[in-house]
Amino acid sequence: MLKDKQIVLGVTGGIAAYKACDLVSRLVKQGAKVRVVMTENAVKFVPPLTFETLSGNPVCTDTFAPRDALAHIALAKWADAFVIAPATANCLAKLACGIADDLLSTTALAMTAPLLIAPAMNANMWRHPATKANVMVLLSRGARTVGPGRGRLACGDDDVGRMAEPREIVEALQALLSGKQDFAGRRVLVTAGPTVERIDPVRYITNRSSGKMGYAIAEAARDRGAEVTLVSGPVNLEAPEGVKLVSVESSAQLCDAVLAAGATADVVIQAAAPADFRPVRASDEKIKKDGAGMTLQLENTTDIAAELGRRKRPGQILVAFAAETENMLENARGKLARKNADMVVANDVSRADAGFGVDTNAVTLVTHSGAQALPLMSKRAAADAILDGVAGLMAT
Repeated sequence: MLKDKQIVLGVTGGIAAYKACDLVSRLVKQGAKVRVVMTENAVKFVPPLTFETLSGNPVCTDTFAPRDALAHIALAKWADAFVIAPATANCLAKLACGIADDLLSTTALAMTAPLLIAPAMNANMWRHPATKANVMVLLSRGARTVGPGRGRLACGDDDVGRMAEPREIVEALQALLSGKQDFAGRRVLVTAGPTVERIDPVRYITNRSSGKMGYAIAEAARDRGAEVTLVSGPVNLEAPEGVKLVSVESSAQLCDAVLAAGATADVVIQAAAPADFRPVRASDEKIKKDGAGMTLQLENTTDIAAELGRRKRPGQILVAFAAETENMLENARGKLARKNADMVVANDVSRADAGFGVDTNAVTLVTHSGAQALPLMSKRAAADAILDGVAGLMAT
């Protein structure tokens, strides 16, 4: 998809600038032609020669250098896409306000090609209202964002703010250049993550769902033009910008939120993993340990997928997930019928490289017309494949 595409990469002054080297290498390996623009501070982290060697092209750094004279105009005319990775808080503010005081920001202002931004900064800077407002301004103008992710930051904190991995940025760029806006004007409801069913004030029943698949679907649907509502159980993820987040804990709260939002949704994708059982009674006080042990009586939670299927409107698309450890296809086909769903996304969660807690997945899309097995891929790529399947259902 990126072969012969002309990509301008802007690199700003953050510690994540070293990751941009891997990004250039990946783009070149996919056949893209890459030109790099660096800020003065970015040069302090990575020498321009590194990017020149990796890209095979001169690096632009100075608006007033003889070689770079009018480079911002030439690059803007040349580019098929403009990627800024990493994009610091200062860079986001400049882009939102239209400030053009260096070569990168001047290039951005002259650019008419699609813009993909990979933010990277301290967690407090990312959460600051000014940064959030700047991102929303950029999204309203058609820019796309990828990340930031959660992990160890340069300051030592384990929090949100890490630049998306180069592989994720390449996938987001591929999606951007595909030009798909097949969900424009559609309301898409996505559920994600586990639920928590309380036993007492300190203990609960839950599962291993990380929410990564649901969050990837929400981001992909947003990028394809949908108005997205994400109903999420407790996870260590930041909701994609431009997506409405509804946070829940228990399966009962998830049910209430989903049925409310589902009433007006065109597409409902149930990627969450709600608990199937909950304690009949939750103690208000911590249950003390004694030699007799404890018997926990459980009851069924509400079958949210079945209730959505019962309420399904004409034209509404329902997608359920089936996390299985055996008889995957048989169980998925049974779920498709029982839940009145249009598609079931089945995956074998006994695999170490798919399912809960990892960044990859291998799913099979089961519909009333057959089953399509997809190879192992990133969850973002799987999200787009799932949406491709949903788009096919909408067209019928």
